[in-house]
Amino acid sequence: MMEIALEPWARRVREKADLPVRLCWGQTGGQSLALGDFAEPRVEVRVRDPSAWRLLLNPRLDTLGEAYVEGLIDVDGRLDDILEMAHRLAEAGATDEEGLLARLQRQFAHTRDSDSQAIQYHYDVSNDFYAEWLDPAMVYSCAYFENGNEGLAEAQQKKIDHILTKIRLQPGQRLLDIGCGWGALVLRAAERFGARCVGITLSRNQHELACERVRQAGLQDRIEIRLQDYRDVTDGPFDRITSVGMFEHVGLDLLPAYFRRMRELLAPEGWAMNHGITSTDAQDGETRKGGGSFIERYVFPRGELPHIGTVLRTMQEGGLESFDVENLRRHYARTLGLWSEAFEARAERIRCLVDEKRWRIWRVYLAGSAWAFDHDEIALFQVLCRPADRRSSELPWSRRWIYP
Repeated sequence: MMEIALEPWARRVREKADLPVRLCWGQTGGQSLALGDFAEPRVEVRVRDPSAWRLLLNPRLDTLGEAYVEGLIDVDGRLDDILEMAHRLAEAGATDEEGLLARLQRQFAHTRDSDSQAIQYHYDVSNDFYAEWLDPAMVYSCAYFENGNEGLAEAQQKKIDHILTKIRLQPGQRLLDIGCGWGALVLRAAERFGARCVGITLSRNQHELACERVRQAGLQDRIEIRLQDYRDVTDGPFDRITSVGMFEHVGLDLLPAYFRRMRELLAPEGWAMNHGITSTDAQDGETRKGGGSFIERYVFPRGELPHIGTVLRTMQEGGLESFDVENLRRHYARTLGLWSEAFEARAERIRCLVDEKRWRIWRVYLAGSAWAFDHDEIALFQVLCRPADRRSSELPWSRRWIYP
């Protein structure tokens, strides 16, 4: 009976996408349908719970992701094949209303409490969890592959050095790192560049470990790690400000105020760097085919991605002049690919640290995000800026100090 009911849907999928996917159900998995013409499937989907059908028959990335992370289905196959089939299935089920220009623009009310809760949901899984698949310095942001053949740890250090070089950090200068993570950037800034640093985070786990790393490095006299909202920092000015992988949590409506606060904390001759994920939709819409809905629900609650055009506009509204803009989309695709590989290689160890649902969420998130960056569904930009309304004679003639 189920096969008879599903056959018209499966026939439409075969006509639109011809997927090498087999769909199985029943107590022994003995009932099945092919979603394409193939000798052997590249992906096999096993329905574990009847409630999965409402999600599978409306195939978007969020419904397919929900079915997987909630344990309603199991999926066998190479991870790359699984992602490709999910995207092709979602594409086959898309309607005209789901085109590029009709993406939903998600916006939320952002308060100190709601932002803190969202940060803690994502980052306070456990430090041990992140340590399994990040590099030893635990840098949880896009790495910089200068030559393309670097390992993850080397590329992460190059990213930090790239940022600190861009902002022209000098010995003795005060640096504020907004969203400091586990402290890798401020540690490097103090050790190699001789800066005096303040790092702020809303994650209790990050704060605890970053403070411990500062103590272990003997840099308490040069680095202070605070559990603090950027809106509550009052001890400016800072000669340099960095924000790496943080402004995605700010909210579209608050971007001008966010950059204005950065401007207020920045010395008149200072430099600031904003490094963050952006939408590829000029209207600031979410990722296509339901990917943004899945991320908001399961990974980054209340996250909002602006287009780079919106970033530059709101930066100017906040009193900052953009000087250098660099697209690192290819670098983040590579970074996420390496994270995903490490996650898969340590799957059994990671499963001992979190529950099954959390493991499934992060597995889909890492691999799916690598796909999204690779296929221009999201991007990442570093924007170097200075206080606006300054004389042109204060600007460098070239970027030779960045790209010799």
